[in-house]
Amino acid sequence: MGVSSDDDSRKLKGLWAASDRVVHLSQALVILAAELLVIAAILVATWILYALFIERVGGSLGALDTLSEVQAAVEQVFAGVLLLMLGLELLKSLTSFFTGFKTQVEIIVVVAMIAAVRHVMLIDLEHTAWTTLVGSAALVLALAVSYALIRLRFSNRAAGD
Repeated sequence: MGVSSDDDSRKLKGLWAASDRVVHLSQALVILAAELLVIAAILVATWILYALFIERVGGSLGALDTLSEVQAAVEQVFAGVLLLMLGLELLKSLTSFFTGFKTQVEIIVVVAMIAAVRHVMLIDLEHTAWTTLVGSAALVLALAVSYALIRLRFSNRAAGD
């Protein structure tokens, strides 16, 4: 009776180990596919951003008459750059997850902060309801506080080690 129980136990452990390997491999494949997709998107977005910049700079240098028009044009460029940074941070998050299969909350909050700030930069302040502006400010503030708390937690852990 004891031999059968030991055999069953070994078979069960073998099945768990095989199942664990399949899950690990499928996670690795999905993350690799996502990383390749993000890399392709970043490269295409970079190419398009440069092409648009070169096209529009040549045609609009004489058309920019006021400081507000210059500011709007520069904000569009900065928003494009922030979009690239968003993609790079997302890639960093995927790479971090791929190497350790751990989600790093700090990277996710940074990605969210970049996305929120990019959104705020594109808000038309003259035609946007004040409630939207307050909500956007609250979101950015909440993300900044979250980031500060995460950094404080990690610095306290490092000091304790």
